[in-house]
Amino acid sequence: MRHCLRLPLVFVTLLLLAPAPAARAERGIATRSPVYGQHGMVCAAQPLAVQAGLDILKAGGSAVDAAIAVNACLGLMEPTANGMGGDLFAMVWDPKDGKLHGLNACGRSPLALTADKVPPEADGTIPLYSPYSWTVPGCVDGWAQLHAKYGKLPLAQVLAPAIRYAEEGFPVSPVIAADWERGSRRFKDFPGFADVFLPGGRAPREGEIFRNPALAGVLRQVAEGGARDWYEGPIAFEIVRYSHAHGGFFEPEDFKRHTSEWCDPVSTSYRGYDVWELPPPGQGIAALQLLNILETFDLKAMGRDSADFWHVFTEAKKIVFADRARYYADPKFAAVPVAELLGKDYARTRAKLIDPQHAALKVEPGDPPALNRKETTFLCTADSSGMMVSLIQSNYTGFGSGYVIPSLGFCLQDRGNLFDLKPGRPNSLEPGKRPFHTIIPAFVTKDGKPLLAFGLMGGDMQPQGHAQVIVNLVDFGMNLQEAGDAIRFHHTGSAEPTGTGMADGGVLHIEDGLPAAVLDELKKRGHRLESEPVGAYGGYQAIRRDPLTGIYCGATEKRKDGCAAGY
Repeated sequence: MRHCLRLPLVFVTLLLLAPAPAARAERGIATRSPVYGQHGMVCAAQPLAVQAGLDILKAGGSAVDAAIAVNACLGLMEPTANGMGGDLFAMVWDPKDGKLHGLNACGRSPLALTADKVPPEADGTIPLYSPYSWTVPGCVDGWAQLHAKYGKLPLAQVLAPAIRYAEEGFPVSPVIAADWERGSRRFKDFPGFADVFLPGGRAPREGEIFRNPALAGVLRQVAEGGARDWYEGPIAFEIVRYSHAHGGFFEPEDFKRHTSEWCDPVSTSYRGYDVWELPPPGQGIAALQLLNILETFDLKAMGRDSADFWHVFTEAKKIVFADRARYYADPKFAAVPVAELLGKDYARTRAKLIDPQHAALKVEPGDPPALNRKETTFLCTADSSGMMVSLIQSNYTGFGSGYVIPSLGFCLQDRGNLFDLKPGRPNSLEPGKRPFHTIIPAFVTKDGKPLLAFGLMGGDMQPQGHAQVIVNLVDFGMNLQEAGDAIRFHHTGSAEPTGTGMADGGVLHIEDGLPAAVLDELKKRGHRLESEPVGAYGGYQAIRRDPLTGIYCGATEKRKDGCAAGY
């Protein structure tokens, strides 16, 4: 059950990132009210998963326990975005030490796979829906690492809701049902897909009950034996057996040597707020680079209903993505100049490349001093101790590679598609290497105190979306729900870490609602505008903590099935 706490006005006005009077003209009409809670908060893309997380909090679990419970349920309920065959990244605000901690739980390429064994696509990239794109799933080890450090309840209790729903079934929600149907048309003939995800020969429809007993069995094994059982026991051997049968390169050693890594998040300041992301191989620093460039412009004076605003944002994105294509990679294999890319002086230099009247057709990467598709689920949780979790988990593209192991009930991710097949470059495919990664959790602090756990799922939309949310909150004073509901843009066609480039300026997608005169002006400046499905603009979740009262405020994505709920 959702519980909302309506706060007296005196408390509401104390909330940081609250709407400033001068900014009210830029605020939109939210699709729903923000949700308040005194003791805890859960925000995710499926209501039943949110309820499972709340139940864990009410049973005495930590925010991490709740996050794992929610993620396990989403792997079942939203297989169009995530699951045990994918990767995971998280940030945890620990109130005990007053610090933000990061976890990189992404997998590596098979030790037996080298670039010469991959038949490339016409554009030189790794085939997306193929065994060549498989990397070791990191999700379950991510759960184990998070639980070992911050869990309060037994793992069996944390996974119990997902196990129950997998055995007894659950009604499929509308957006997920539509995504499921689209995925079924692509993957219906892939090995094992129909056995698990097309009961009765078709995708389950909105409101129909779906069960996954095979996944229930795997979850139960994890609950009883932990992650090492998953990576060194019968589950790993079953994945290897399936790999051998279908042209993959997995061997037992790939799973035995897998481990997640705790890492220090990196940050930049934006108009007095510290925005945090995880370092490469993820693309989180792209959001920070983007904010650094945007900070050199008076976006508030431009206004969201001006062509100048959308033009500057889009051109800044192109500039940042040129660096993203050139430098972002696994730091174990390549030197990534993170500090230099995040330098304010570097941002000011790059900002000068923006022509206020013309869209750039091509952008070259910068020269920092140190060196010369897509679907995901994001969730956030918070508990009564002040612990806050920002967690993102993904198969990469919808059902991942489309290859499903019937006896295990989940698909294998296709994250390896993001490697560069050309040798000698930062993101080049090598055995045992982590690919460039798109999924990025985010966090905001103010004066050293936790303020906001948030994220926005959706491939290359993620850093673009993170920056848009921050600008909506800080520059335009929107509330937490309005910041996610506001019109978004999504620019595609920039240079990519896979080795492809941009020569025609790419495509600018903007949601409906802007004045026609603004769109016409953008076209005059050289932007190619095209429409795209609403799901391409990402999925937002956020929890804000009032540093004075400790009250939580939650918001969720209008473009998805989910909800925010507190107690």
